[in-house]
Amino acid sequence: MTNTKTTFDETVPDALAEAIAENPHEVARFLERLNLVNEFLDAADVAVSGLDDDMVAELAGTSTTLALAANGLATSETVELGETVGENADDLSAAIETLVGLQRDGTLDDLAALGDLVSLGSAALDDEMVTSLAHTGGRLGELADTAADDDTARGVGTLLTAVGAANATDAEQVGPVGIVRALRDPEVQTGMGFVVALARELGRAKNA
Repeated sequence: MTNTKTTFDETVPDALAEAIAENPHEVARFLERLNLVNEFLDAADVAVSGLDDDMVAELAGTSTTLALAANGLATSETVELGETVGENADDLSAAIETLVGLQRDGTLDDLAALGDLVSLGSAALDDEMVTSLAHTGGRLGELADTAADDDTARGVGTLLTAVGAANATDAEQVGPVGIVRALRDPEVQTGMGFVVALARELGRAKNA
């Protein structure tokens, strides 16, 4: 017993011996944990040694795939996408629910079929048809520009207002005498002046 202690004192530094003497319970727990670590390393070594070449190659390939996937996810675009999803999580969730509802009731399939039909129709157009549609679109654009003119808009607005007001009243039958009497009304005279001016401009545009 004395020899063992002498050997321990000779091989262990004084500071370490004092620390062990002052904290025997902590040292015991440390040794227990150390034994567990050693057992784990031994088990891991046994597991690794039990792998054949194919298993090692498969594990290596899996780790490489995971690394590539991690690199692919670590792009600026992916980070930006993640930030966008986080900022619009509620709207995105509602949109997904709507999309799922469309899928369940078949509406999504109908929309996809409609898209295919439109694509098919566009592909079936020949050059002459495309040219005709382009000219029609150009004419519609010119018509829209004309309708957007301030004077044109005011004139159309005045005409529509008058039509609505006239339709709201109970119109009576008017004979030749009634027409002559109506022409004495200043408002009718103003309206007739507008009609005459409109007829003059129609004739001018037609002859242009």
